[in-house]
Amino acid sequence: MSISLEGLSVKELNALAQQAKKRSDQLKKRKPIAAVRKEAEALAKRHGYTLAELAGGARAPAARRAAKANVGKRAKVAPKYRNPAKPTETWAGRGKPPRWMQAELKKGKKIADFAI
Repeated sequence: MSISLEGLSVKELNALAQQAKKRSDQLKKRKPIAAVRKEAEALAKRHGYTLAELAGGARAPAARRAAKANVGKRAKVAPKYRNPAKPTETWAGRGKPPRWMQAELKKGKKIADFAI
């Protein structure tokens, strides 16, 4: 970042220098980020958490295990529609309709015609 000092008066330059000195002193008084992080980790650990859990970046261990166990699994749903030509073919109404139903719908039938 650069500031054009051209066109500033002596008074304005002195004011800018004072502001810069004040900001520099403030920054020097701050603790280094590594020290603050170390303190935060210690505080979180004392209460049984990690910084990632507190910041929303991670789930608690039990929740993480439960979520991992259910990945890709969905509860079974009872079928709602049946193919009248072949009663063993059913559809629960989830996802893309089966080919047999698509073919019948193209022939002019309504989805309610296949309801169980």
